[in-house]
Amino acid sequence: MTEALTPDAPAISDVSGAAGQTPENPVAGGVPVSPEDVQAAVHAIADRSRKAARRMAQANRAWKDRALRAIGTALVESRKHVLEANAKDVAAGRANGTSAALLDRLTLTPARIDGLVAALENLAGLPDPVGNVVRGQTLPNGLRLRQVNVPMGVVAAIYEARPNVTVDIAGLALKSGNAVILRGGSAAAHTNEALVQILREALDSVGLPADAVQTVDQYGREGANVLMRARGRVDVLIPRGGRDLIQTVVTNSSVPVIETGEGNVHIFIDESASEEMAVEILLNAKTQRPSVCNTVETLLVHSGSTVLPAVANALRSAGVTLHVDERIASALGKGVETVPADDDDWATEYMDLDLAVAMVDSLDDAVKHIRTWTTGHTEAILTNNLANAEKFIAEIDSAAVIVNASTRFTDGGELGLGAEVGISTQKLHARGPMGLTELTTTKWIVQGEGQVRS
Repeated sequence: MTEALTPDAPAISDVSGAAGQTPENPVAGGVPVSPEDVQAAVHAIADRSRKAARRMAQANRAWKDRALRAIGTALVESRKHVLEANAKDVAAGRANGTSAALLDRLTLTPARIDGLVAALENLAGLPDPVGNVVRGQTLPNGLRLRQVNVPMGVVAAIYEARPNVTVDIAGLALKSGNAVILRGGSAAAHTNEALVQILREALDSVGLPADAVQTVDQYGREGANVLMRARGRVDVLIPRGGRDLIQTVVTNSSVPVIETGEGNVHIFIDESASEEMAVEILLNAKTQRPSVCNTVETLLVHSGSTVLPAVANALRSAGVTLHVDERIASALGKGVETVPADDDDWATEYMDLDLAVAMVDSLDDAVKHIRTWTTGHTEAILTNNLANAEKFIAEIDSAAVIVNASTRFTDGGELGLGAEVGISTQKLHARGPMGLTELTTTKWIVQGEGQVRS
């Protein structure tokens, strides 16, 4: 059994990041630095993270939970400072023509800070995955085997314009015994700087290493490039953002990547679905928060369904632009305003109040459309036919498959996992909402009494 980290363990020294940088002009202390200097600086950060990770791996649950609650308390006490920093980022984004959807992701409000605090408290209440026995047995030769969850080590995250992710990922990494290196992007530079400082000070206040949370934001785009190539210093890299960011990380990283995919999410309304359920679910799935990855982007409607007019009118009343195929346009007539759809619409994650709508003649046609255009995130069916529900579940291969509920439930918090690092659309190691367990790996423990292999 590992020894719990003691309260008087010395904290690793704080290293403050520089502010005011841009991705194209990496700076340190306000002075432009060369690519070689950036590499040396990021490697030094990673090495400090490795040292902090070793100490985090020894921290028991009580110690980690104390840190999470200290972060929550510090967020409440520093709410005004965080909101002021965030206001600068939002103002800059608005001045730069950032879309409404991305501005929504960038914006923190008192309620959203309360949500972050609640998520940290929820994390503190969850079981510690470290040390959990995945499986075990005693072999005929007397060897006792256990496969147990252990921390990844140094987790890096590259994301954009989402300051809430700074707290979510840090909280999950700390609870699972890891150290984390963050690259949050220039759009949220002021907010992330304030949040990282709060996180580090909270860790230090409870005797855990401040270097368990670090950032390379001060080194801009080149810092992110170095982080992606820091194999051996960084154990796993998680990108979170749009298609371009994710594919850039997947293509250029030599560090193992857990890919969080974009959400080209589908809902299929079959001919048995009720109008009331269809309207309520579509409004929630499309309009509650259109800028997030579990929002529906394509609606497929069975040609035998009678709910289309009610659903279309409700969505239009909520401000949704409907991008429709010819059959949907004909069925709605001139009573509902629409725009023509093309192949680009079936492939698009709008992240806004836009929805692609197509008519299909069967469940098989719906499955075929989804297989053609899906990103493997979340697909849902609305039906009162049990056989259709089971067929949909069996034939759709996405990270989450939902029957008669909103796609907005594909979320770590909603599924009882606490906060999430992201929604993994790959199939190796982690798939779907990535919570605490997904930030651990395993090791085998073999205990014997002198056995030798024959």
